[in-house]
Amino acid sequence: MVSESSALALSAVWGCTNLLAGTIGSLPLSVYREKNGARYEDREHPLFRVLHDRPNYDQTAVDFLEFMAASVELWGNFYAEIDRGSAGRVSALTPVRPEQMVTRRLDTGEIEYRWTYNGRQKVKRDREILHVRGFGGCPLGGLSTLQVGRNVFGSAQAVDRAAASMFRNGMRPAGAMIFESYLTPEQREIAETRLVEKYAGAMNSGRPMVLEGGTKWQQFALNPEDAQMLESRRFTVEEICRMFGVPPHMVGHTENSTSWGTGLEQQTLGFQKFTLRRRLRRIEQALEQQLLEPADRAAGVSISFNVEGLLRGDSAGRAAFYQTMVSLGLMTINEGRARENLPPVAGGDVPRIQMQNQPITEAGNDNAS
Repeated sequence: MVSESSALALSAVWGCTNLLAGTIGSLPLSVYREKNGARYEDREHPLFRVLHDRPNYDQTAVDFLEFMAASVELWGNFYAEIDRGSAGRVSALTPVRPEQMVTRRLDTGEIEYRWTYNGRQKVKRDREILHVRGFGGCPLGGLSTLQVGRNVFGSAQAVDRAAASMFRNGMRPAGAMIFESYLTPEQREIAETRLVEKYAGAMNSGRPMVLEGGTKWQQFALNPEDAQMLESRRFTVEEICRMFGVPPHMVGHTENSTSWGTGLEQQTLGFQKFTLRRRLRRIEQALEQQLLEPADRAAGVSISFNVEGLLRGDSAGRAAFYQTMVSLGLMTINEGRARENLPPVAGGDVPRIQMQNQPITEAGNDNAS
């Protein structure tokens, strides 16, 4: 049996889930409005405070998004009860544990969501539930990683149990005591029970053993390498990372690993493009489809994550980026300062462009503009 607790007890599962959920949870989620071909953050929209600051009374936005991402990764689904105010606008989102939820399609075409909370059964329709589906999901739900990968997780658990047993026994089956003659029942009891109690275990490792009467000790040359224990553990880490789509080096498994680039910025960019992008887009589209009203969509309102923070390079890289953007007129000085959490300066809202590049036919013409 593979459950949430047993799977998360594996360091690789914990590392992958914690990395994905923590990264998604730390990204600002905001509401935007398109106006005159430009896109602006709409802080006045009722959904802005719910998604950006406080989805419900008990959770912050980071708590909520982390639980959402972890639920999708482990169970393939995330559910939240939608509370609407008197005007029909979303006022709160209260998450529901995915293992408690049962879904079915009604004859009316609606989807029914049923779960138990504090001993009471709750039944809601699809308009009252926010449902983010994971990979391969039909309308009733996505595929659960815990179920699809149960063989991978079960093998990893078996390897961990074997390793724990090996360490508990002092990392060796010890060896064999060779006697010159057959033992009496009493002597066999001493050899099999009392000696094991006295010398077995890592705490007793190194204790000298006294043998007499021609008894010989033959050490077994069995170690974790011979048992391929270490190789098996490495393989299970790579298998688990493959299940979650996380590069092994990003969860601390650096042996024989490769990366997308030579710098942290390139590695982060690759992680965002091939792992995070589809997860973020899945969440954004679910929120837009289920939380925005038709009038909002017609007015150009959208919901998206701000991934700019993931792409921040070092000081030299950021300076080169801003210099290029400002010199080409693609960004104003104050826009660059705002990204660095600096106050605006006078005259910094005007786009600027360098004028030294002129047609060759105008070279030497002082009147060239």
